[in-house]
Amino acid sequence: MKRTLARFRQSAFGRYIDRNEKYLPIVFFVAGFIFDSLTLGRIDRAYDMTVLWSHMTLLTLFLYLFNLADDGTWNNTLLGRYQQYLPLAIQFFFGALSSAYVIYFSRSVSLTKTTSFFVILVILLFANEFLKRRISNKYLQFSIYFFISFIFFSFMIPVLTGVMNTTIFLLSGAVSLGITLFLIIYIYRKSPSTRKEVHLGKLTGLILTIYLAIHVFYYFNLIPPVPLALETGIVAHEVRKENDEFIVTYEKKDPYIFWRDYRYRFTYESGERVYLFSSIFAPSALEEKIIHRWMHKDQTTNAWKVMDEIGYEITGGRESGYRGYTYKENIIHGEWRVEVVTDDDLILGHVDFKIISASEAEQNELVQRSF
Repeated sequence: MKRTLARFRQSAFGRYIDRNEKYLPIVFFVAGFIFDSLTLGRIDRAYDMTVLWSHMTLLTLFLYLFNLADDGTWNNTLLGRYQQYLPLAIQFFFGALSSAYVIYFSRSVSLTKTTSFFVILVILLFANEFLKRRISNKYLQFSIYFFISFIFFSFMIPVLTGVMNTTIFLLSGAVSLGITLFLIIYIYRKSPSTRKEVHLGKLTGLILTIYLAIHVFYYFNLIPPVPLALETGIVAHEVRKENDEFIVTYEKKDPYIFWRDYRYRFTYESGERVYLFSSIFAPSALEEKIIHRWMHKDQTTNAWKVMDEIGYEITGGRESGYRGYTYKENIIHGEWRVEVVTDDDLILGHVDFKIISASEAEQNELVQRSF
């Protein structure tokens, strides 16, 4: 084994690795991101569940191994010969889990929510690069670990239980907090180098601050309610069900409008119905009540006023999302927004449109689409 390792280090590839060692963490972070982007699909699929649990378990294991390496714990062992690569493994799993979250969050039609998570991801990416000792900085290392584990359990527990509400979110936070603090305290007691490098009270306070911050985000609906996701939202002239398909008739949008499926200016004739069709991804066995909150913008105050709330039940499992619709009659002109929310008032996304009269509208084309 020693001869094999020596030959590797003397090879062209081994020398290349040594020369570019400082760039390897970001390479492994991006590699983990790309790996999950190409392989993950449904959060409740057996493959996805296996991959995600493996990533989280191995990340925890490698954090433990890495934090004891400075104490010489693995010297004269098989692991000791490869302990220099432990930071790369940690980077890989940070990237892989982050990419998984982006995949699942991006299923929502709400661009603001997707963008917000990308901002967090970019912060993680750059924070990793600008560390004085990169991943060996234990304060940032455990902060990222806690954030990633919190998000992991916040969508994994609903998938496993088939229940999604505030209680489940609080449970997810408690589980991730308990695991993180247990790992920190266990390493702190086992590792003299860790006791020299970090102050346990300061590190615990940092973790609790992140814990409270995530709950504040949740309270103000700034975190997308994964594993639920709004896949399609369309304002339509007609929605009807034929056999097992929904036939949606709506106004054709301009070709350059790529961020929504429908035309923003809705041509309304007196007496007709205005429909809101939505398709929502939900994992198998998860049941939830969905509400369409119809809101009109007051032109004098520039504030949104709730005009109606109409709900319906969904059961997860369908590949293309659970479909449903609501409608309003005798609707007034102006700007409208329909928020798609859960029974716990978690916003999945919203659909914006403007009602105009047929007399002031230009010629428009209607299209039909089956869901």
